[in-house]
Amino acid sequence: MKESPAKPPKPGARNVLMFVLPSLLGIFLFMTPVSYQGDLTIMIAVLAKSLQALLDGALPSIVTALIVVSAVFSLLVKLLRPTSVLEHPFLNTLFNISPVWLASRLVGAVFVVLVYAQVGPELLYGADTGGLVLHDLLPVLFAVFVFAGLLLPLLLDFGLLEFIGTLLTGIMRPVFRLPGRSAVDCMASWLGDGSVGILLTSKQYESHHYTQREAAVIGTTFSAVSITFSLVVLAQVRLEHLFLPFYFAVCLAGVVAAIVVPRLPPLRWKKDTFINGEPRPAGSEATPAGYSRLSHGYALALARASRIDSLGLVVRTGVHNALDMVLGVLPVVMAFGTTALIIAETTPLFGWLGLPFVPLLEWLGIPEAAAASQTMVVGFADMFIPAILASSIESEMTRFVIAALSVTQLIYMSEVGALLLGSKVPVNVVELFVIFLLRTLVTLPVIALVAHMVF
Repeated sequence: MKESPAKPPKPGARNVLMFVLPSLLGIFLFMTPVSYQGDLTIMIAVLAKSLQALLDGALPSIVTALIVVSAVFSLLVKLLRPTSVLEHPFLNTLFNISPVWLASRLVGAVFVVLVYAQVGPELLYGADTGGLVLHDLLPVLFAVFVFAGLLLPLLLDFGLLEFIGTLLTGIMRPVFRLPGRSAVDCMASWLGDGSVGILLTSKQYESHHYTQREAAVIGTTFSAVSITFSLVVLAQVRLEHLFLPFYFAVCLAGVVAAIVVPRLPPLRWKKDTFINGEPRPAGSEATPAGYSRLSHGYALALARASRIDSLGLVVRTGVHNALDMVLGVLPVVMAFGTTALIIAETTPLFGWLGLPFVPLLEWLGIPEAAAASQTMVVGFADMFIPAILASSIESEMTRFVIAALSVTQLIYMSEVGALLLGSKVPVNVVELFVIFLLRTLVTLPVIALVAHMVF
């Protein structure tokens, strides 16, 4: 990591503009709330919805073709070992993958073809399993990945993260044991979409800005559910009139989980080394003599902006980001998301896993504890399932608790969990389930406390 100069460099007009203009555009696109069709969202989500509307019914066909292409190319590269691919850095990373990820892409390809053609058992292509993933989830992810991937360099490459990261290190490091730049991931997720936060985290990890522990913590802690989707969950349990206390409960529980869970295994066991095995240099986040925190962040931002020699290279980076997510992550989401939903729909596994929560719910004074326990673990398959199950519960307090908990549990295999597994963030499925349970145990008492204050 480059050391800061002893004295702030004189900012040239080019570097100032190269930092300020793209960064302001990135803030507008990724982090500025806008009203769209009555919902509060961000411009990236608006662009994604516009693309969905433009392509309309063609998106399932497009997604199916992309997943098949990803699996076939990966298999051919593994079998034939073509030099032209292996010696190309980007293509090698995209298609020369480990046997585990090759298997997941092949499974995803088989699933998506069967679901698209509606061939095989209805259990696979039903509206609540594979059909849900292919027709409802993947088109949304595809549209988000296209624009988020293409435009992510606005946040990453022009100095914004260096500037904000330096300013917020004094908060993020002592409270969450994370770099200040992770605050950008959090804002992009909470205001927009968790998938954007995961993409941002993965790219920062690959670029040696986050250690293994930091990437795992940020990916499982700050890739939160957006405000918009929180409203959808609340509407499902018929409590729209309680949005303010609901979102207060979500935010409070989320902060508590962000402080507590990373200090517990398995996250605390993650190595504090970068993707190449090197540790973070001592004092790398310290403010050098001669600088204030503001001037230091500004100097780092200008230094980062000065390294942009070609906007064409930035565009190519954006295209690589989009292809990496579309061809690398969509097959994994199809494989893991469909499998998790089939388990949830056809087996009592998640109901059994929820039984130990009955005494805890009763102790916390939550009405209809037995019915509520059925929703405690099923959210690991899909975040919306608990809200669907809770809609038939009579107690408003119980519906409030279940809705808020489903949002703060954060890790669900139909999207966030599968995205994390498909990214470079160093977590596996067992660790994700343990983190999911820890988040449940930590956030449930906080949400119950707020619920008792409301009802």
